[in-house]
Amino acid sequence: EVQLVESGGGLVQAGGSLRLSCAASGFTFDDYDIGWFRQAPGKEREGVSCIRRRDNNTNYARSVKGRFTISSDNAKNTVYLQMNSLKPEDTAVYYCAADPSLCRTVVAALVEYWGQGTQVTVSS
Repeated sequence: EVQLVESGGGLVQAGGSLRLSCAASGFTFDDYDIGWFRQAPGKEREGVSCIRRRDNNTNYARSVKGRFTISSDNAKNTVYLQMNSLKPEDTAVYYCAADPSLCRTVVAALVEYWGQGTQVTVSS
């Protein structure tokens, strides 16, 4: 059974930090790009960041570049999203995603596997 289990969300003040984790199981981790999307109320799900497993190449949405860092722990089949200098506009449900072409397409409709989501709320 494929599972992407997120953790680490919560409530934080503007300027603060959070680290999200995504633990993957049930598929061959090395064959998939892993990434994060987010969805705020009334908005579409948008790509935030992803990591290409075969070469650890990363990319970021323009809105988070320089503030967020994605990383991977191969031994634990876990991907992290370190979020610094958080802003109220970062408030959303954050979803872990896995797909063999995620970093190339970054399209929510094409994602093969999703986690259940974790709420991140940034107060002003």
